[in-house]
Amino acid sequence: MRILVDILHPAHVHFYRNFYAEMTARGHDVGFTARDKDRSIELLARFELPYQQISAQRTGRGLAVEMLQRTGRLMRIMREFDPHVLTGIMGPSIAVAGKLSHTPAVVFYDTEFARQTNRFVYPLAYSVCTPDCYQGAVPGRHITYAGYHELAYLHPNRFAPDPHRLAAFDVAADEPYSVVRFVSWQASHDRRETGLTDVRKRQLIDLLQHHGRVVISSEAPLPADLEALRSKGPVEQIHHLIAHAQLIVGESATMSSEAAVLGVPAVLIATTSRGYIDDQERRYGHVRYFSDQQYEQAVAEIEGLLADAPREMGEKARERLLQEKIDVTSWMVEYFESTFSGV
Repeated sequence: MRILVDILHPAHVHFYRNFYAEMTARGHDVGFTARDKDRSIELLARFELPYQQISAQRTGRGLAVEMLQRTGRLMRIMREFDPHVLTGIMGPSIAVAGKLSHTPAVVFYDTEFARQTNRFVYPLAYSVCTPDCYQGAVPGRHITYAGYHELAYLHPNRFAPDPHRLAAFDVAADEPYSVVRFVSWQASHDRRETGLTDVRKRQLIDLLQHHGRVVISSEAPLPADLEALRSKGPVEQIHHLIAHAQLIVGESATMSSEAAVLGVPAVLIATTSRGYIDDQERRYGHVRYFSDQQYEQAVAEIEGLLADAPREMGEKARERLLQEKIDVTSWMVEYFESTFSGV
């Protein structure tokens, strides 16, 4: 098969990189198109994935212009690559290009409240693949699997935390620390999000610093007094940093889920939750979600977690999670080969 993968966000690189390795090892030809957002291009280069950049992130009204331009460029690349199937997360460009070219587009997604995009994309896709905890309606061919996106690259079959990698982040292997994640809120589905104020960011960091070091990962610019805490380690090794932290706190559902599957408790503070976050909180107690209006409750939860050996609790819950969830990359390989081989 020839498979063309469209990358919109750095997390999508992680989701597809093991799929690329597995499929190319089986003799399939896999290429990437990419959007320059945050550190997506840097990740593609670090993992030596073959890509062509077709757009750079725009915001506001520029999103529509970017969408039109990248879809046109995607179709030009398709004429050269001649893919049997397209795939991507969220998938607005592949859905349109696939429909226009009669090429099946397989969309992966896990964000229910991106309603405008989903209403547009889902009917155009050949299939929409979601975790089985997805809470939204999906018209057409809806395929579910017992996992989360993050289990495509953080399942034990795919990732082994290495404490020696912490030195690259200037963190000692026996040093207690927390990771704080702030996001830019520039995605099309972030219009309802407000984000933490600088005052609340400082409050959270002051609280965490009473229990160890704080390392900040941030898409957005930081206040000058917090910049010294920004992670300076290699972007492709960030999951080793997450895996050995005592706690993850912040605005990112993705990093909270990454923490959950690694057995690290996480506190997510955001306007909206997700089906997978609800599943991780309800079934395993890994993630604690609080809305913006519940900020004081979130602070109290952080204080309680840090007083109660959170890592030990997280590791026990992770054992049960891994018994009930799958290696998502293996599922993807089986799905694509069983569905599209011989197309």
